[in-house]
Amino acid sequence: MIDGMGAAAFEGYVPFHGYRTWYRMVGEPSPGTLPLVCLHGGPGSSHYYFTRIEALADEGRQVVLYDQLGCGESDRPDDDSLWTVELFVAEIQAVRDALGLDRIHLLGTSWGGMLAQEYALTQPAGLESLVLSSTLASSDQWVGETQRLLAELGPGAGEDEFMAAHFVRLDPPPPELELWRTKRNTTIYETMWGPNEWTCTGRLAGWDVRDRLGEIRVPTLVVHGAYDMCTPPIAKTLVDGIPGAEYALMEHSAHAPVLEEPERYRAVVGDFLDRVEARL
Repeated sequence: MIDGMGAAAFEGYVPFHGYRTWYRMVGEPSPGTLPLVCLHGGPGSSHYYFTRIEALADEGRQVVLYDQLGCGESDRPDDDSLWTVELFVAEIQAVRDALGLDRIHLLGTSWGGMLAQEYALTQPAGLESLVLSSTLASSDQWVGETQRLLAELGPGAGEDEFMAAHFVRLDPPPPELELWRTKRNTTIYETMWGPNEWTCTGRLAGWDVRDRLGEIRVPTLVVHGAYDMCTPPIAKTLVDGIPGAEYALMEHSAHAPVLEEPERYRAVVGDFLDRVEARL
Protein backbone atom coordinates (compact mmCIF):
# COMPACT_ATOMS: atom_id res chain seq x y z
CA MET A 1 0.00 0.00 0.00
CA ILE A 2 1.23 3.51 -0.81
CA ASP A 3 -0.21 6.95 -0.30
CA GLY A 4 -2.42 8.35 -3.06
CA MET A 5 -4.25 11.68 -2.91
CA GLY A 6 -5.89 10.72 0.38
CA ALA A 7 -7.15 7.27 -0.58
CA ALA A 8 -5.12 4.08 -0.27
CA ALA A 9 -3.48 2.94 -3.49
CA PHE A 10 -2.20 -0.48 -4.54
CA GLU A 11 0.20 -1.15 -7.38
CA GLY A 12 1.26 -4.37 -9.04
CA TYR A 13 1.52 -6.33 -12.26
CA VAL A 14 -0.90 -8.40 -14.31
CA PRO A 15 0.53 -11.21 -16.45
CA PHE A 16 -0.25 -10.57 -20.09
CA HIS A 17 0.99 -12.17 -23.30
CA GLY A 18 4.07 -13.52 -21.54
CA TYR A 19 4.95 -10.10 -20.11
CA ARG A 20 3.74 -7.86 -17.27
CA THR A 21 1.24 -5.01 -17.37
CA TRP A 22 1.61 -2.53 -14.50
CA TYR A 23 -1.53 -1.29 -12.72
CA ARG A 24 -2.57 1.07 -9.93
CA MET A 25 -5.85 0.85 -8.00
CA VAL A 26 -6.80 3.89 -5.93
CA GLY A 27 -9.47 3.71 -3.23
CA GLU A 28 -12.32 1.30 -2.70
CA PRO A 29 -15.72 1.59 -4.38
CA SER A 30 -18.38 2.88 -2.01
CA PRO A 31 -21.83 1.21 -2.05
CA GLY A 32 -23.66 1.86 -5.28
CA THR A 33 -20.58 2.89 -7.25
CA LEU A 34 -18.46 1.08 -9.82
CA PRO A 35 -14.74 1.40 -10.58
CA LEU A 36 -13.53 3.78 -13.27
CA VAL A 37 -10.89 2.19 -15.49
CA CYS A 38 -8.76 4.71 -17.40
CA LEU A 39 -7.07 4.08 -20.76
CA HIS A 40 -4.20 6.42 -21.55
CA GLY A 41 -3.35 7.81 -24.95
CA GLY A 42 -0.48 7.41 -27.33
CA PRO A 43 -0.26 4.81 -28.61
CA GLY A 44 2.75 4.27 -26.37
CA SER A 45 2.06 6.93 -23.74
CA SER A 46 1.60 6.26 -20.00
CA HIS A 47 -0.77 6.77 -17.08
CA TYR A 48 1.00 9.79 -15.59
CA TYR A 49 -1.33 12.52 -16.84
CA PHE A 50 -4.21 10.70 -15.12
CA THR A 51 -2.76 11.47 -11.67
CA ARG A 52 -5.26 14.25 -10.99
CA ILE A 53 -8.29 12.09 -11.72
CA GLU A 54 -7.31 9.93 -8.75
CA ALA A 55 -9.02 12.51 -6.52
CA LEU A 56 -12.31 10.86 -7.50
CA ALA A 57 -11.27 8.13 -5.05
CA ASP A 58 -11.61 10.62 -2.21
CA GLU A 59 -15.29 10.84 -3.14
CA GLY A 60 -15.80 7.07 -2.96
CA ARG A 61 -15.03 6.19 -6.57
CA GLN A 62 -12.36 3.54 -7.14
CA VAL A 63 -10.00 4.55 -9.94
CA VAL A 64 -7.95 1.97 -11.84
CA LEU A 65 -5.03 3.02 -14.02
CA TYR A 66 -2.61 0.88 -15.98
CA ASP A 67 0.23 1.34 -18.42
CA GLN A 68 -0.38 -0.45 -21.68
CA LEU A 69 2.23 -3.04 -22.59
CA GLY A 70 5.41 -1.49 -23.93
CA CYS A 71 5.30 1.83 -22.07
CA GLY A 72 5.25 3.46 -18.67
CA GLU A 73 5.99 1.01 -15.88
CA SER A 74 4.93 -2.06 -17.88
CA ASP A 75 7.34 -4.44 -19.59
CA ARG A 76 8.81 -3.26 -22.89
CA PRO A 77 9.19 -6.20 -25.26
CA ASP A 78 11.43 -5.59 -28.24
CA ASP A 79 8.99 -6.89 -30.83
CA ASP A 80 7.20 -4.35 -33.01
CA SER A 81 4.84 -7.01 -34.38
CA LEU A 82 3.02 -6.93 -31.03
CA TRP A 83 1.63 -3.45 -31.46
CA THR A 84 -1.89 -4.00 -32.78
CA VAL A 85 -5.38 -2.90 -31.82
CA GLU A 86 -6.25 -6.52 -31.07
CA LEU A 87 -3.43 -6.86 -28.52
CA PHE A 88 -4.46 -3.75 -26.61
CA VAL A 89 -8.15 -4.73 -26.64
CA ALA A 90 -7.21 -8.09 -25.18
CA GLU A 91 -5.13 -6.33 -22.51
CA ILE A 92 -8.19 -4.48 -21.19
CA GLN A 93 -9.95 -7.78 -20.58
CA ALA A 94 -6.83 -9.31 -19.05
CA VAL A 95 -6.61 -6.44 -16.55
CA ARG A 96 -10.31 -6.74 -15.72
CA ASP A 97 -10.08 -10.49 -15.21
CA ALA A 98 -6.95 -10.34 -13.08
CA LEU A 99 -8.29 -7.57 -10.82
CA GLY A 100 -11.84 -8.92 -10.55
CA LEU A 101 -13.41 -5.88 -12.22
CA ASP A 102 -16.76 -7.42 -13.06
CA ARG A 103 -18.61 -4.17 -13.72
CA ILE A 104 -16.86 -0.97 -14.74
CA HIS A 105 -17.01 2.46 -16.26
CA LEU A 106 -14.35 2.94 -18.96
CA LEU A 107 -12.64 6.25 -19.72
CA GLY A 108 -10.33 6.56 -22.70
CA THR A 109 -8.45 9.65 -23.81
CA SER A 110 -7.10 10.18 -27.33
CA TRP A 111 -5.78 6.76 -28.50
CA GLY A 112 -7.29 5.38 -25.29
CA GLY A 113 -10.68 6.54 -26.55
CA MET A 114 -10.14 4.69 -29.82
CA LEU A 115 -9.27 1.63 -27.78
CA ALA A 116 -12.35 2.10 -25.58
CA GLN A 117 -14.57 2.15 -28.67
CA GLU A 118 -12.96 -0.99 -30.06
CA TYR A 119 -13.47 -2.71 -26.72
CA ALA A 120 -17.09 -1.56 -26.43
CA LEU A 121 -17.78 -2.92 -29.92
CA THR A 122 -16.93 -6.42 -28.63
CA GLN A 123 -20.01 -6.04 -26.37
CA PRO A 124 -18.16 -7.07 -23.18
CA ALA A 125 -20.20 -8.06 -20.15
CA GLY A 126 -20.17 -5.58 -17.27
CA LEU A 127 -19.26 -2.47 -19.26
CA GLU A 128 -21.72 0.08 -17.89
CA SER A 129 -20.59 3.35 -19.51
CA LEU A 130 -17.97 5.07 -21.64
CA VAL A 131 -16.22 8.41 -21.30
CA LEU A 132 -14.60 9.29 -24.64
CA SER A 133 -12.17 12.10 -23.95
CA SER A 134 -10.45 14.10 -26.72
CA THR A 135 -10.69 11.19 -29.10
CA LEU A 136 -11.80 10.21 -32.60
CA ALA A 137 -13.75 7.71 -34.69
CA SER A 138 -11.71 8.02 -37.90
CA SER A 139 -7.99 8.45 -38.44
CA ASP A 140 -8.63 10.13 -41.79
CA GLN A 141 -10.91 12.72 -40.18
CA TRP A 142 -8.30 13.33 -37.48
CA VAL A 143 -5.53 13.82 -40.03
CA GLY A 144 -7.66 16.25 -42.02
CA GLU A 145 -8.49 18.33 -38.96
CA THR A 146 -4.97 18.37 -37.53
CA GLN A 147 -3.54 19.38 -40.90
CA ARG A 148 -6.01 22.28 -40.92
CA LEU A 149 -4.96 23.30 -37.39
CA LEU A 150 -1.30 23.15 -38.37
CA ALA A 151 -1.90 25.33 -41.43
CA GLU A 152 -3.70 27.90 -39.27
CA LEU A 153 -0.54 28.31 -37.18
CA GLY A 154 1.19 29.76 -40.23
CA PRO A 155 4.19 28.93 -42.41
CA GLY A 156 7.07 27.25 -40.64
CA ALA A 157 4.98 25.93 -37.74
CA GLY A 158 6.06 22.48 -36.60
CA GLU A 159 5.50 20.02 -33.77
CA ASP A 160 6.59 22.36 -30.96
CA GLU A 161 4.18 25.10 -32.01
CA PHE A 162 1.40 22.61 -32.66
CA MET A 163 1.70 20.90 -29.29
CA ALA A 164 1.88 24.22 -27.44
CA ALA A 165 -1.34 25.35 -29.13
CA HIS A 166 -3.34 22.12 -29.10
CA PHE A 167 -1.93 19.61 -26.60
CA VAL A 168 -1.35 21.40 -23.26
CA ARG A 169 -1.52 25.20 -23.14
CA LEU A 170 -0.30 25.62 -19.56
CA ASP A 171 2.87 27.66 -18.98
CA PRO A 172 4.83 26.36 -17.19
CA PRO A 173 3.71 22.84 -18.14
CA PRO A 174 2.52 20.60 -15.30
CA PRO A 175 5.07 18.13 -13.86
CA GLU A 176 2.98 15.19 -15.07
CA LEU A 177 3.84 16.21 -18.62
CA GLU A 178 7.55 15.64 -18.08
CA LEU A 179 6.87 12.20 -16.60
CA TRP A 180 4.67 11.49 -19.62
CA ARG A 181 7.54 12.39 -21.95
CA THR A 182 10.15 10.28 -20.15
CA LYS A 183 7.94 7.20 -19.81
CA ARG A 184 6.41 7.06 -23.29
CA ASN A 185 7.54 4.68 -26.03
CA THR A 186 7.82 6.55 -29.31
CA THR A 187 8.44 3.31 -31.23
CA ILE A 188 4.88 2.18 -30.47
CA TYR A 189 3.52 5.57 -31.52
CA GLU A 190 5.39 5.56 -34.79
CA THR A 191 4.55 1.91 -35.51
CA MET A 192 0.84 2.34 -34.91
CA TRP A 193 0.25 5.99 -35.88
CA GLY A 194 3.17 7.70 -37.58
CA PRO A 195 5.71 10.52 -37.14
CA ASN A 196 3.27 13.18 -35.87
CA GLU A 197 -0.40 13.91 -35.22
CA TRP A 198 -1.14 15.11 -38.76
CA THR A 199 0.50 12.16 -40.56
CA CYS A 200 -0.95 8.68 -40.02
CA THR A 201 1.20 6.11 -41.84
CA GLY A 202 1.21 3.27 -39.28
CA ARG A 203 -1.15 0.39 -38.56
CA LEU A 204 -3.95 2.79 -37.65
CA ALA A 205 -3.95 4.36 -41.13
CA GLY A 206 -7.50 4.14 -42.42
CA TRP A 207 -8.85 3.13 -39.00
CA ASP A 208 -12.56 4.02 -38.97
CA VAL A 209 -15.47 2.97 -36.76
CA ARG A 210 -17.90 5.70 -37.82
CA ASP A 211 -20.25 3.18 -39.43
CA ARG A 212 -20.27 1.09 -36.24
CA LEU A 213 -20.87 3.78 -33.61
CA GLY A 214 -24.56 2.86 -33.47
CA GLU A 215 -23.54 -0.52 -32.04
CA ILE A 216 -22.31 1.15 -28.84
CA ARG A 217 -25.27 0.74 -26.51
CA VAL A 218 -23.91 1.91 -23.15
CA PRO A 219 -24.32 5.48 -21.84
CA THR A 220 -21.52 7.58 -23.30
CA LEU A 221 -20.04 10.99 -22.53
CA VAL A 222 -17.97 12.75 -25.20
CA VAL A 223 -15.69 15.45 -23.78
CA HIS A 224 -12.99 17.60 -25.38
CA GLY A 225 -11.23 20.94 -25.04
CA ALA A 226 -12.02 24.16 -26.88
CA TYR A 227 -8.44 24.26 -28.25
CA ASP A 228 -8.19 20.51 -28.71
CA MET A 229 -6.83 18.71 -31.75
CA CYS A 230 -10.09 16.82 -31.22
CA THR A 231 -12.01 19.57 -33.01
CA PRO A 232 -15.80 20.14 -32.88
CA PRO A 233 -16.41 18.17 -36.12
CA ILE A 234 -14.51 15.19 -34.68
CA ALA A 235 -16.43 15.33 -31.40
CA LYS A 236 -19.72 15.78 -33.28
CA THR A 237 -19.06 12.58 -35.23
CA LEU A 238 -18.99 10.68 -31.93
CA VAL A 239 -21.97 12.47 -30.39
CA ASP A 240 -24.13 12.01 -33.47
CA GLY A 241 -23.08 8.41 -34.04
CA ILE A 242 -23.49 6.94 -30.55
CA PRO A 243 -27.15 6.64 -29.47
CA GLY A 244 -27.94 9.01 -26.61
CA ALA A 245 -24.37 10.26 -26.24
CA GLU A 246 -23.85 13.28 -23.99
CA TYR A 247 -21.42 16.11 -24.71
CA ALA A 248 -19.20 18.35 -22.59
CA LEU A 249 -16.83 21.11 -23.72
CA MET A 250 -13.89 22.11 -21.53
CA GLU A 251 -13.62 25.77 -22.43
CA HIS A 252 -10.09 26.42 -21.15
CA SER A 253 -8.41 23.24 -22.33
CA ALA A 254 -6.66 21.75 -25.30
CA HIS A 255 -5.99 18.00 -25.58
CA ALA A 256 -5.46 17.29 -21.87
CA PRO A 257 -8.34 18.78 -19.85
CA VAL A 258 -7.58 16.32 -17.05
CA LEU A 259 -4.43 18.46 -16.49
CA GLU A 260 -5.65 21.84 -17.70
CA GLU A 261 -9.00 21.94 -15.85
CA PRO A 262 -8.69 19.06 -13.38
CA GLU A 263 -11.41 20.15 -10.95
CA ARG A 264 -14.04 20.73 -13.63
CA TYR A 265 -12.99 17.62 -15.51
CA ARG A 266 -13.45 15.49 -12.40
CA ALA A 267 -16.79 17.15 -11.70
CA VAL A 268 -18.10 16.56 -15.24
CA VAL A 269 -16.96 12.94 -15.32
CA GLY A 270 -18.09 12.24 -11.76
CA ASP A 271 -21.54 13.71 -12.36
CA PHE A 272 -21.97 11.60 -15.49
CA LEU A 273 -20.98 8.40 -13.68
CA ASP A 274 -23.30 9.20 -10.77
CA ARG A 275 -26.21 9.69 -13.14
CA VAL A 276 -25.46 6.44 -14.93
CA GLU A 277 -25.41 4.56 -11.64
CA ALA A 278 -28.67 6.16 -10.51
CA ARG A 279 -30.31 4.47 -13.49
CA LEU A 280 -28.71 1.05 -13.01
